[in-house]
Amino acid sequence: MSKEVFQQNLAEGTGPNPGGPFLIQMLFKEPVPMPGKEKMTAMMEKHIGAVECFCYDEKMAGFGALDHIAEFKDAKCPVQLMVMACSDFSGKRFDSFLVSQMWDCQEDRERIFRECQYQVIATDMLAAALPALDRAALDMDFLDALAELYPTCEAFYFQNCGKLILAEDVRMHSIRGADRFIRFGVNVRFFTIQDTEDMMVDTLGMGTLFLPDLQYHFHGMNPNWVVNHAYNAASYLLTNDNPIENGETIDGIRDGVMSREVQWKCQYEDAMIQPPRGVLDIYMGEYASGDR
Repeated sequence: MSKEVFQQNLAEGTGPNPGGPFLIQMLFKEPVPMPGKEKMTAMMEKHIGAVECFCYDEKMAGFGALDHIAEFKDAKCPVQLMVMACSDFSGKRFDSFLVSQMWDCQEDRERIFRECQYQVIATDMLAAALPALDRAALDMDFLDALAELYPTCEAFYFQNCGKLILAEDVRMHSIRGADRFIRFGVNVRFFTIQDTEDMMVDTLGMGTLFLPDLQYHFHGMNPNWVVNHAYNAASYLLTNDNPIENGETIDGIRDGVMSREVQWKCQYEDAMIQPPRGVLDIYMGEYASGDR
């Protein structure tokens, strides 16, 4: 675990854009060509359903997801899925704060950043108009298509949440439903507060779906229990389109598992740790730290 001390930075303009594009970076040891148009179209159809390739050249490929329609005030159009051509990559662009929260690749992240010098960037467009569950499913179907299209990919970096995950873990997953997005599109982060016994667990990535991230400021409890609670709570928010109102409660933890016998109060606040964003703060009763 990193012992580096980080500075809180909640400056305006440094936070994620709610509902912004879901951006995927695929990392490679060697440059890779753009797959053929027919191959890409077939793979997208396999994982996503009906698609239309509306652009294809040496710089990018674009597909309209015909079963996923974004509705705006004056128009309707399919969500677009874009894949860029291979470009140079340098792991040195990631600062130590971001790297410290790449929990899925702790043993491999330095090797990945050293060996992988190329990337392919993929993203959705217009997807913010979709309901949260629909967008989450589409983005994960897109991810599955990319993982199969690019067999030499070493790792995936998910910019919205800061997760770095080995490509093999993406290809081999058997997750279904909303938990797919929670697994790959949401990062549960862990921090200790300098010169105190306080700890912080929060999530990053829920804002892509216009849902609140979670925040726990606490002491005296196994942080792994809190991390598991955060993943479960995030899945609940996504599955149920965030039914929690300000001041309501959520099941807390007893003996390491969620229990209805323990109720923790929920409050909408600003995040305590960067990036600046709105969060659903979970007040952990006797384990809570700080003022609310």
